[in-house]
Order: sequence, then C-alpha cells, then structure tokens
Amino acid sequence: MIPSYRQIIADGLWHNNVVFAQLLALCPLLAVTSTATNGLGMGLASTVVLTGSNLLVSSFRRWLIPEVRIPVFILIISTLVTLVDLVMNAWIHELHKVLGLFIPLIVTNCAILGRAEAFASRQPVLPAIADGLMMGAGMTMALVLLGACREILGSGTLFAQAGLLLGGSFSVMELVLWQDYSGVLLMLLPPGGFLVMGFLIAGKRLVERSASRSRQALSAKTIDPTIDN
Repeated sequence: MIPSYRQIIADGLWHNNVVFAQLLALCPLLAVTSTATNGLGMGLASTVVLTGSNLLVSSFRRWLIPEVRIPVFILIISTLVTLVDLVMNAWIHELHKVLGLFIPLIVTNCAILGRAEAFASRQPVLPAIADGLMMGAGMTMALVLLGACREILGSGTLFAQAGLLLGGSFSVMELVLWQDYSGVLLMLLPPGGFLVMGFLIAGKRLVERSASRSRQALSAKTIDPTIDN
C-alpha cells in the first residue's frame, strides 16, 4: 500500500522523526550541534544522501535479489556520501573542516539504511523521494533546533559564522542576541547536548499528550453533546 504524501510529510517531520521519535543519528547530532550553522550543514548533507539513496534504491528494487540487497544499499549510500564529501570539500571547505569525520560517518547512519530497507525498497520512486526529503527535513529541523538552543544559551548568538561556513549569502542569518554575554559553557560541551536533547524530547511528548487529550475530549463531546468541557 502506497502511503499518502500527507502521511509521509507528517511522519518525516513529526510522528516518525529520525531524531525525536526513532532516536537515531545521535552521534553526529550531539557532536556537531554546538551551533545552528553546523546543524544546518550536517542536516542538508544527510538530506541529500537520504533522498538520493531512496531514489536509487526505489529505481533498482525490482532487479535486486534479497540475498544481496543490504550490501547494495550500503554501496549506494557510501557512494553518495563520498560524492557529498568531495563536493563539500571543494565548494564549502570551511564547513567541511568543521564537520570533519562526521561527513564520511553518514554512511553508518542507521536512519538512511533503515529508510532504504523499510520504505524505498517497497515503494515507487516518487513516494520514495518524498520520504527521503521529509525524513531529511525532519532530521535537519532537529539538528538546527538543538544547535540553536545550545548556541543561544552557550554564546548568545544564532547561526554564527554562517557566511564563512555556508557562503557569503548566508551571512544575513548571523545574529548576536546579547552583547557582552559570557554564556554557559556547559551548553557547548557534550553534556549540554544531552541535556538539551532530553528537554526537547520531553517537550515533544508533552505536546503529543496534550493533543491526544484534546482529541479525546472532542470525540467524547461529539458522542455526548451534554458533556461540559
């Protein structure tokens, strides 16, 4: 059964979010998100690999025998990661230096192989592309959100050095929120990443719980209009 595009979007951005729901890609998430700029760069690179791998896996799925499908998936993903690594090194070298080893390590991201196996190998090309884009967008959103929280609390800036790392046109994103702010060093260190991550996951679950209660109350009122809110 082919899922609707609405469901694909909802799953990628919220219900089945790579980070907040599946708890995957935590190594690069916690390692490179000391700033929102780093998170955006890593998220976009991962989105390109996710979308490209879903496209290729879905295109060749009818010619792959079950015994070799996983090695073929890994070969496709590693080829795409190598291309992304070379492109970033050539055109956005400063960001490439900052992200360093974590770009090649996209190959080991379980989310990418998982989407290739669970979705792209079973669906037509267009839904597979949409799934890759939405899963990548959800992951990028999580990386940027975590990086933004840590950067604001840690140094009082937002998208620092975006013009240097991503290109001159991104310099408009750079913000200094508080002048002479000493910052909370803990937020820029790995323990700060764990703390912010925990609060964000807890916040997501509180929102889901509140939404579930609202739906239940609305459903009960629909069944029995005499129920007083």
